[in-house]
Order: sequence, then structure tokens, then C-alpha cells
Amino acid sequence: MSENTRKPEPNKMGTMPIRPLLLTMSLPMILSMLVQAMYNIIDSVFVARLGEKALTAVSMAFPIQNLMIAVSAGTCVGVNALLSRSLGEQSQDNAQKAAVNGIFLALAGALCFALFGIFGARFYFSSQTKDADIIRYGVQYLSICLIFSFGIFLEMVFERILQSTGRTIYNMYSQGAGAVANIILDPIMIFGLFGFPALGISGAAIATVAGQILAMILSLLFNIRKNTDVSISMKGFSPDLPTIRIIYEVGVPSIIMQSISSVMTYFLNLILIGFSATAVTVLGVYFKLQSFIFMPIFGLNNGMIPIIAFNYGARDKKRIMDTAKFSIFIAVAIMLTGFLIFQFFTAQMLLMFNASEQMLKIGVPALRIISLSFLFAGYCIIVGSVFQALGNGVYSLITSVVRQLLCLLPLAYLFAKLFGLHAVWYSFPLAEIISVAMTTILFIRIYRKKIRDLTP
Repeated sequence: MSENTRKPEPNKMGTMPIRPLLLTMSLPMILSMLVQAMYNIIDSVFVARLGEKALTAVSMAFPIQNLMIAVSAGTCVGVNALLSRSLGEQSQDNAQKAAVNGIFLALAGALCFALFGIFGARFYFSSQTKDADIIRYGVQYLSICLIFSFGIFLEMVFERILQSTGRTIYNMYSQGAGAVANIILDPIMIFGLFGFPALGISGAAIATVAGQILAMILSLLFNIRKNTDVSISMKGFSPDLPTIRIIYEVGVPSIIMQSISSVMTYFLNLILIGFSATAVTVLGVYFKLQSFIFMPIFGLNNGMIPIIAFNYGARDKKRIMDTAKFSIFIAVAIMLTGFLIFQFFTAQMLLMFNASEQMLKIGVPALRIISLSFLFAGYCIIVGSVFQALGNGVYSLITSVVRQLLCLLPLAYLFAKLFGLHAVWYSFPLAEIISVAMTTILFIRIYRKKIRDLTP
């Protein structure tokens, strides 16, 4: 048999036992995302030393930063699903197109956010508060994060290319290095250590983008040197519209779904600012803290999606279902652990952010109430990612719209008007319960349409 017609080696995503495969694919991502979550927390811990207004500004910046991640991650979901499915179908040409067009889309997204950072940051903060100090802090921080957003955009797409070909261990190295760099640079840049000028909140932003750019460079090098399945060379590249359309068929629902969280947080901030800026700060601190619980679930997703997409391409029903069941089990266990931490160590977590008595008074009951939603969220996140891996990201979109825009926000507004600040936090678990019911109904539907009758 000639070299050109030799049958390719079996891919481990179609042959390796599911449990060790999922753990092999996911653990590096889980560990690296835990490090990422840690540096998100540490970033805000240092900012809190500048004062509560600086921490409030970072909290208000969160919806735009989350929107940036949504656009990048959603695009990467589409790239990941197409690339993995193409490899499962042994279509090397389509896999190659998915990779290089994903890089092009990442650069386009980064350019859009850089322009918003230059021209839109001040308007964004002025729409939420009239406090000149919060606006000043916010513009300094957010504009730097957005102008240099090419780091996070390219980092994510390079990591997803490695992930789709089963090389997730290298993502742990790149993300870990970026996170460690951020942690080291934060106090140096913020407070002016070792001869550096004290840059305050701008220093926190510089440390963040520096870590992202380092991770981007490492991910690029790993792809060049270690990834033999897909080449990321852009030589002679021109956008391939059919490939971009396929990427966004899965990616756009994911982008919208994650962007809804930004819309929800923005309007929650407007509701909470009616009570006090401290209430907004509490919500921002919650999102930082909960990332330490949710990031491992997203790391698990990142390992699960290519496995399910590959085996859907290979028409292996049993491997699809075994992967989904084991992922749900792990996610629920992680979320239960997070719930217990939020219930019993609430004050200690808030004190990491230099919490005042008022912040503790608002924050302790808030975090305990919101964390009730953890008991349901793990299941919903995993099943939503199964929808994406099977090419039905619109199902995830439906559940996200219902949970955050049609349930959580209206409930928060109603509870704020009728019962006050304390009641606002109950909107989180109530919305999650509704999401469980909808997610289950849609999973039964997709199982009957796409999974039940699969045969190799």
C-alpha cells in the first residue's frame, strides 16, 4: 500500500474507553481553568486594595469582558465541533479549513472589541453610574483589556485547535503560564514594586493582557511544533464562506447564549445600583468567586464536546451517551462541592476582597442564596454542551434565553420592587429550576431525532 493511500491510525476519541478518555481530555483543561479562575479572583483581590470604587468599576466592566469571551468562545465552539466532526469523518481538508478560518474570525472579533475599547468605554460606564471615580477607574481598566484583546481571542482559538485533535495537555501549559504571569505581574504593576511605577487599576489590566498574550504565544508554538493533524499556516489564505457559515451555525447560538449573560448582568447592575454601589460590588465579587466552581465545568465541557462530536460523526450512540452521563456525574459532584463552600465559608471569601461591614451584610446572605442554583446548574451546562456538540446550539440558546432574560431578570426586578434587595438573589435558583425542566425536554427531543437510531 502506498504512503498516500495508507489508512490513518485510529483516533483515540473513537477507541479509548470513555471514562479515562474524558478524564484525559478534560483534566488538563480543568486544572488550567482552575488556575485561570484563581487569577481572576486574585486580580480583584489586589484591585480591592485600591478601594471599593475600584472594585465596583471592575464589577461593572464584567458584562463587556464576558461579552468578549462569549464571542471568542462561541466562535471556538463552532470551530471545535466542525474540526472534530471532520476528523471523525476523516475529512482532512474540512478540518484544515475549520482551523484557518477560525483564526481569521478570532482576529476580526479582536478588532471589533479594540474599537469599542477606544470609542465606547466611557459611554458604557456613564450609562450605569454618575460617580466620576467609578467611571474613571472603569475606563482605564476596560479600554486596556479591549484594545489588547487579540491575546485572548487568538489564545482561545489556538487552544481549541489543539483540543480538537486530542492534545489538551498543552492547553494546561499555556493557560497555566498565562495565569501565573498575571498573578506575578498584578502586585508589581498595581502597586509599583521592583522599580516599576504604580499604575493602579491600569496595572491590573496590563497584567491581565500580558498573561493572555503569553498564553497566545505558547499555544501558537505548541500548534506549530506538536500538532501533526492540522496545520495553522495562513499562507495563501482567503476566507471560505461555506466553512464560516458552518462554524457559525453552531457558534452563533453559543455566542448569543453566552452574550445573554452579559445583558443579564448589565441590567442586574442597573437594578442593584438603585439600592447601592455596594450591591453591585457584591454581584461582581460573586461572579469572580463562582468562576472557581464553574470553570472546571467549562473545562469538562471542553474535553467532552470533541468526544461527542467525533463519535456523532462516527455514528457511535453508546459512546455519545456514556460520555454525556459521566460528564453529568462529574459536573453535579463539582457543583455540590461549590454549594457547600458557598454555604459555610461565605464571610471568609468576602473578606478576601477587603469587604466592609456593609458589604458583608449584603454579601453573606446573597452568596448563600445564589449558590442554591449550583445544585441544578451542572446538569444544565453539560446537557447544553451536548446540544452544541451535536450541532443543535439553538437548543442551548432557548434554555439560556428563558432562564436569564425571561425568568431571572423579570423575577429580580419584581422582587426588588416588592420585597427589597434581599429578595433579588432568589431569582437565581428559581430561574435554574425552570432551566432544568426545559433542558430535559429538549434533550429528550434531540435524543429521539439524532441519537436513538445511530448505527456505525
